[in-house]
Amino acid sequence: MNTLLLRIPVATILLVHGLGGMFNNGVNDFGNLYLNQVGFAPFGLYIAWAIKISHVIAAVLLLMNKFVKPASIVTIFVLIMGIIMIHFREGWFVVGGGRNGVEFNFLLIFVLLAIMFPNGFKKINSK
Repeated sequence: MNTLLLRIPVATILLVHGLGGMFNNGVNDFGNLYLNQVGFAPFGLYIAWAIKISHVIAAVLLLMNKFVKPASIVTIFVLIMGIIMIHFREGWFVVGGGRNGVEFNFLLIFVLLAIMFPNGFKKINSK
């Protein structure tokens, strides 16, 4: 299965999310005003920048169809940590029935898994 139709929108989402935070001071606020406050000081700002840079790199790699599994694994890790640290307490819904919930991260995680394993999880037959 060709994963291009999944890689393009996921890459677009990661690129816009990554670059947007870099140019609207969001990454600095996330690092200083959130991560440092919840126990990552004095490294919160560096972690925030690493997250945003990982989004941009993953987007480029997904578009190039290179190192897709490592890029997806890093991104899935970031998304799971986002669920644990931020989104879970907000509930399921991103909008509508709530605000800032887990549903979007949940979807992205499974789309990345589909990109990583386009033929599903097949058993390896050893002879």
